[in-house]
Amino acid sequence: MSDAIHDLSRVIRRLEAKSRINAASRQTTSLEDLLGGAVEETPRGQVLVVRRRFDAGHRHGRQLLDVARGMADAPLALLGRSEAPAGRRLLYLDTETTGLAGGTGTYAFLVGVGFFDGETFEVRQYFMRDLDEEPALLAALEPLLRSVDGLVTYNGTGFDLPLLETRFVLARRRWPEAAFHLDLLPAARRLWSARLPDCRLGTVEQHALGFAREGDLPGALIPSVYFEYLRRKAPGELPRVFEHNRHDILSLAALAGWVADAVARAPVPDLGAEELAGLGRLWEPTDPDRGEACYRMALDGGLASPARERLLARLAWREKRRSRWDASRVLWEAAARGARVFDSRPWEEMAKIHEHRLRDLGAAHAVVTEALDRAHAHRAPAPVVKALSHRLARLSRRLERPRPT
Repeated sequence: MSDAIHDLSRVIRRLEAKSRINAASRQTTSLEDLLGGAVEETPRGQVLVVRRRFDAGHRHGRQLLDVARGMADAPLALLGRSEAPAGRRLLYLDTETTGLAGGTGTYAFLVGVGFFDGETFEVRQYFMRDLDEEPALLAALEPLLRSVDGLVTYNGTGFDLPLLETRFVLARRRWPEAAFHLDLLPAARRLWSARLPDCRLGTVEQHALGFAREGDLPGALIPSVYFEYLRRKAPGELPRVFEHNRHDILSLAALAGWVADAVARAPVPDLGAEELAGLGRLWEPTDPDRGEACYRMALDGGLASPARERLLARLAWREKRRSRWDASRVLWEAAARGARVFDSRPWEEMAKIHEHRLRDLGAAHAVVTEALDRAHAHRAPAPVVKALSHRLARLSRRLERPRPT
């Protein structure tokens, strides 16, 4: 009897599952109507494309999209790894994939792009309704990639672009690599890693742009939503996937505008101390004086430890290279006495300046004595204590020598 009941339950579950599938298949609203898109023809078949247009004055959080159009006047070479393009038609790109590990088994089932077209910003989303539509998606995407002067992504260097290149190669298509690529993740890390818990796009956009996603679908769930759609051919949570991707594109444009505007204006006091320090690091390789101005404004703005001590040390090294010994000593002293964790380097540099440049052995001896006391109090590693003890003993011997009359 128990086996019969078990078999009957199994049959009922199958009938219920079939009923759900049939109900989904009878829905009157097509996927393109639900998403507000259209099925478009390509040389390799059909692909679903969803288009949205936003006025340049559209506000994404606190940021106007129009600011990103001003990137044409921004020093893009500071942000990208290659020379800035002669033209400034940039494509903002983000993908949604079947997995986060990458590799040849990972598909980019939704590719979102955004670009300025006159006074509007257009977001296009190319979607594979089934895996066999990948050739059509790539065929639709390729002319757009070839028509732009550069790409803007967030972690595109490590994920989006290698994945798309792999898909192009597997499809026996030449990857239309843009001459210029701006990945905003390194810039975001320089600007906010000391302040934010992480530099994910969602965290950065909330802090820098004031944009909070309401009811956003977590990125980790997106592959499962797509696989569920492939199994049942019912939209399910797909509209939320498109919304997530669309917000990614808008955030890319808004964040690129914010960063480019900040770089072009720096140093200005309306920026935070951490942001000024990051902007200094961006400017230093090409314009050291402007980088230093950013650093000093960050210090005046109350940059917190340990970033403050690292920045003081950076400036101290610069003054040392200029042979401005007293200025270097003052910066080393501020770094040494303000640190929460003992670091022997500022103390050693102060001692060297007193001993070798200012010819003040007594001051050098006092500096090393205090450093050694702090090293013991903080239980510094034995090699550090040994090096300081050796320096102190040498200075003591020099002080004991009779001075020439």
